Amino acid sequence: MLRCPNCDAEVSIEERYCPQCGVHLGMAAAMAERKLRVPEQSPAPEEAPFALEALVPRLGERLVQEGLITPAQLEQALAHQRELAEKQGTPKRLGQVLVELGFISREDLDRVVAEQIAQLHEALYQANAKLEQKVQERTRQLQDALERLSELQRLKANFIANISHELRTPLTHLIGYLDLLGDGFLGDLNPDQAKAIEVMQRSADRLYRLIEDLISFSLLSRGELVIRMAPTLVDSVVERAVEVIKPRAHAKSVTFSTDVQQGLWVFADGEKIGWVLQHLLDNAVKFTPAGGQVWLRVWSDDGRVYFSVEDTGIGISQEDIDKIFEPFFQLEDSGSRRYGGTGLGLALVKQILDAHKVDLEVWSEVGKGSRFSFSLPETWPQEDPAP
Repeated sequence: MLRCPNCDAEVSIEERYCPQCGVHLGMAAAMAERKLRVPEQSPAPEEAPFALEALVPRLGERLVQEGLITPAQLEQALAHQRELAEKQGTPKRLGQVLVELGFISREDLDRVVAEQIAQLHEALYQANAKLEQKVQERTRQLQDALERLSELQRLKANFIANISHELRTPLTHLIGYLDLLGDGFLGDLNPDQAKAIEVMQRSADRLYRLIEDLISFSLLSRGELVIRMAPTLVDSVVERAVEVIKPRAHAKSVTFSTDVQQGLWVFADGEKIGWVLQHLLDNAVKFTPAGGQVWLRVWSDDGRVYFSVEDTGIGISQEDIDKIFEPFFQLEDSGSRRYGGTGLGLALVKQILDAHKVDLEVWSEVGKGSRFSFSLPETWPQEDPAP
């Protein structure tokens, strides 16, 4: 069970509104996450790093406090200690000087030193115990904050998933009827009507892909996107991705070329890797101007199968390369929406490849283009057992 960010009542992951206070859980989670901060603590003056004399009085002060020597005798002994240091080059301990001057007996000195050692040991023990207590308290605060943050993120992911699913259902109906209209099953269309339907179909398809990104993101955020590893024929994975991307590249006047070694097999989740390829290709087409080029290359080498998507697009600055994998990050300036998208695609790509324990390598130069590449372990199809 999760807790409502507003009233702290228990709520289930399926609920959109808190049954106790009625607040919208997704919105409340977003607001609470912004306010959530790990408590900051500044050490109090008494908690500052200490010297030994701060825990235990100096020997001379202790002897004066107990009445074993007078302040005048202490000053005389300190002066004599300095004189000896100047003459001999090696200073004597204060206790030894006091004994030599006859100001204190060896027995009294040994007793006071032993008491000081015991006092120092106890002071250090208490200081360590206090420090350990504060470390435990701080650790507990951090753990509580992380658990709360995890709850809020799950509530947000659930909110995104619910909204996305509710949008997908009516959108599916719209796409279905648009297809019927476009194919002429509901009557003939004049050229203007056919063109309008085509524009609507493209927009509906784009919206559907955005919703699918949101659903996939919410599943990954909640740890519910299952990776099913199995021997996978690369040809079929590539074919599905190319089939989707070719018309988009053609519509944008971008040359799309493939160089795919045939008959390769990888050990991976074929559906998820197909989605990764499709998104990398879609991004390449999206950020490549008309007249540009996009390449998909697949080859095997030394037990691994390599995938590379390269384009002659706008490129990515070095300071933005790490940011492009952050959820909702948009490459262009916030005021420009020329390229559209949710900013989730590359975040999902990275999470899927991370689940495969695979690194995504990125090369890019502003104004020249980008290249995204990764590799998977090569395998072979499982043969049917002999009868």
